[in-house]
Amino acid sequence: MKRYVLTLDLKEDSTLIDQYIEHHQNVWPEILESIKTSGILNMEIYHVATRLFMLMETADSFSFDSKAEMDAGNPIVREWESLMNTYQSRLPFAKPDEKWVLMSKIFEL
Repeated sequence: MKRYVLTLDLKEDSTLIDQYIEHHQNVWPEILESIKTSGILNMEIYHVATRLFMLMETADSFSFDSKAEMDAGNPIVREWESLMNTYQSRLPFAKPDEKWVLMSKIFEL
């Protein structure tokens, strides 16, 4: 099993943040299926202010490139991602096509 930690910001608008949280309390079933099918075994998203933190545990065979390819061919995932873009704000150091930025572990007990 692999573990990945990613981060992303939300737009600084309390109404939009509340809506984003509501969407994630009612994730579309097709999105959940897409996540599971890609090899993601567990996913958690945490929130503080405008910052999001995602923890993913995946099968050893998981690949971000394969997941992106699957998503590109899935109109429901593309619709979900388009909707989520309404709420998300790219980190200033993110690449132009990068939403969630992979974090590096610097400590473990």
